[in-house]
Amino acid sequence: MRENLNVVTGPAVPSKPCWLNRSVVGMGLASFLSDVGHEMITTLLPGFFAVLGVSAAALGAVEGVADSVSSFVKLGSGWLSDHVGHRKPMAIGGYLLTGISNGLFALAHGWPMVLVARTVGWFGRGFRAAPRNALLAASVPEEARGRAFGFERAGDTLGAIVGPLLAVGLLAYFQRNASDPSRPFRNVFWLTLIPGLAAALVFAILVCEKRAVGSQMHFWTTLKAMPRPFRRFLVGVGIFGAADYARTLLILAATQLLAPEYGVERAAQVAGLLYVGHNVSYAGLSYPVGAISDRVGRRGLLTLGYAAGAMASLGFLAAFLWQVRAITYLLLLFGLAGFSIAAEDALENALTADLVSDPLRGTAFGVLGSVNGVGDFLASVVVGLLWTALSPAVAFAYAAAVMGLGAIFLYRFR
Repeated sequence: MRENLNVVTGPAVPSKPCWLNRSVVGMGLASFLSDVGHEMITTLLPGFFAVLGVSAAALGAVEGVADSVSSFVKLGSGWLSDHVGHRKPMAIGGYLLTGISNGLFALAHGWPMVLVARTVGWFGRGFRAAPRNALLAASVPEEARGRAFGFERAGDTLGAIVGPLLAVGLLAYFQRNASDPSRPFRNVFWLTLIPGLAAALVFAILVCEKRAVGSQMHFWTTLKAMPRPFRRFLVGVGIFGAADYARTLLILAATQLLAPEYGVERAAQVAGLLYVGHNVSYAGLSYPVGAISDRVGRRGLLTLGYAAGAMASLGFLAAFLWQVRAITYLLLLFGLAGFSIAAEDALENALTADLVSDPLRGTAFGVLGSVNGVGDFLASVVVGLLWTALSPAVAFAYAAAVMGLGAIFLYRFR
C-alpha cells in the first residue's frame, strides 16, 4: 500500500516564489512614507515663499537646480551600486538624506536656505533611485517585474495624494491664532520629519539583499557595455521626455481656462482638486498597468501610455482653441495624463530590468533617470517658453506632436 501511494503522489512540485514579498512591501511602504513628506513640502512651498516675500522666479530657480541635481546623481549612484555590489545601504542613505532635509525648510528665512534644503532632499531622492530599482528587480521573478514596479509606484503616488491633503489640514490647524504667518508653515515642515525618517527605517528593517560581487568595470566602460536594444529604447524615452512637461503646467492650464468663469482664486482651488484626480488615476493604475504588462508585454502598453500623454496634450490644445471649460472634460484630461505617467514610471523601469542584466542594472537605471531628467528639464523650458512667447495652444501642440513621435518610435522598437 505504501509503495503504491509513493508511485501515485510522486515528487513534490516546487512552488513559485511570491512576488509580493517582504522586500517589495518594504520598498512600496518606504516610497509612500517618503512621498508623504515630500508632497507636504511641495504643497506648502509656494505659500511659504509668498509669506517670506520671495519671488516666483526664485521658486522656479530652486526647483530647477534641485531637479538637475536629482537627475544626474542617479547616474553616479547607479554605477557605484554596481561597483560595490551592495545597494541597500545606498538606498537607506538616500531616504535618510531626504528625511533630514524636510526639517531644514523650517529653518529657512529666505530662498538660500530653501535652496540648500531642496537640493539636499533631491540629492537623496536621486541617490537612492537607481540602487532601489535594481534591488526591486532582483527581489522578484522575471515574470512579475511589472507588478513589482507598479506596486512601488502606486505606493509612491498614494503618498502624493495623502501628503497634500495632510499638509493643507495641518496648516489650517496651526493657522488658528498664529501671530507669525510663517510659524504654521514651519510647524508643518517639522512634522514632515516623521514620515521622512520613517521611510528610511522601514527600508532598513523590511528590505533584504543578497550581496553580489561588484562589477570591476570603470564608469565609461560600464556605459559602453550597455546593450544595443537598451540604447535604442532610450532614444524613444528621450524623444517622449523632450515633451513630458511638469504637471504644474496642467494646473496652470486648468486655472487659466476656468478663471473667466470662476475667478482666479476659485479656479486655482478647482485646478488643485483636478490635480488630486490626476494623482488618484496615477496611483490607481500603476499596479494594474504593471500586472497586465507581465501577461501581454510591456512595449505595447508603454506605447499606449505615451499616446495617452499626447492625447491629453491634444485635449488641452482643443480646450484653449475653443475655450472648453467643462470640469468633467478637464478631469478626463487629467486622468489621461495620470494614466500616461503611471505607464511611464512602472514600465520604463520594468523594461530596463528586462533589457539589462543584473551586474549592470544599477547603472542602467541611472542612465534612464538621467535621460528622463534631461528630457523633463528641456520639456518644461520649451513648453514654458512657447506658452509665454506665443500661446498655451502652441505649447500643447508641440507637446502632443513630440509625445506622439516618441510613441511611434517606441512602437517600432524591437
